[in-house]
Amino acid sequence: MRRVVLATAATVSGVVLLLSLKPASGPAAASAAGAAPQATASGQAPQGGAQAAGAAGGTVTGDAAQTQYGTVQVRLTVAGGKITKAEAVQAPKGGLSDQKTALAVPKLNQEAVAAQSARIDAVSGATYTSTGYTKSLQSALDRMKSSAGSTGAAGSSGSSGSSGASGSSGASGSSGAAQARTVTGKVAQTQYGPVQVRITVSGGKITQASAVQAPKGGLSDQKTASAVPKLNQEAVTAGNAHIDAVSGATYTSTGYQQSLQSALDQAGG
Repeated sequence: MRRVVLATAATVSGVVLLLSLKPASGPAAASAAGAAPQATASGQAPQGGAQAAGAAGGTVTGDAAQTQYGTVQVRLTVAGGKITKAEAVQAPKGGLSDQKTALAVPKLNQEAVAAQSARIDAVSGATYTSTGYTKSLQSALDRMKSSAGSTGAAGSSGSSGSSGASGSSGASGSSGAAQARTVTGKVAQTQYGPVQVRITVSGGKITQASAVQAPKGGLSDQKTASAVPKLNQEAVTAGNAHIDAVSGATYTSTGYQQSLQSALDQAGG
């Protein structure tokens, strides 16, 4: 009888030992194994959101260009892939440089927006500032293109349905942008100096006109300041070179009309 009791106790102890050594395979263990992949997936979501936010339009600043008279640095405001505003955040200062900067920078800003490129004419009497402006402008444009390329690559990694829709809208946007072009007319020589007109044409119409050259010095400064804005406005309103001469600035008006007509001829209008 005693042997039977001992044998039974030994058997029970063995069973208990085997049960304690059995590996865990319950729901708790499976849940613990899946925790790491879930954390990784949730960690990737904020990165995608940051890329989408970075794709919006904004400002881009070019490199600082050193010139003989000081530093020039250009900042562009971009919307829809186009330059909507240009400004010089740095420009030569002190003495005569103040006058040259005040004269040149507004014209360079206007030309940058009109041309949508760094192919702009130097302002007479401010060659160094103009050269520095062009260099900084080009570096800003390079950054703008690089940013646009990165955005395009990120957009192409989306689903097939999304990429198809965005691709079709992008194509129509590109064709609309391709219709706009900037043309510079030939230089018209007048008794008081050269006149040269640059126009932006979109959809067969003049959307912007500006005089990149006009008579300067003495009384010519006053006449140019009075006549050119009126001529620019009339060119856009009329859509052709049949515009009235500004009283008191006949020579400038005639030269403007000649250069405007040559620009229209180049644009095919």
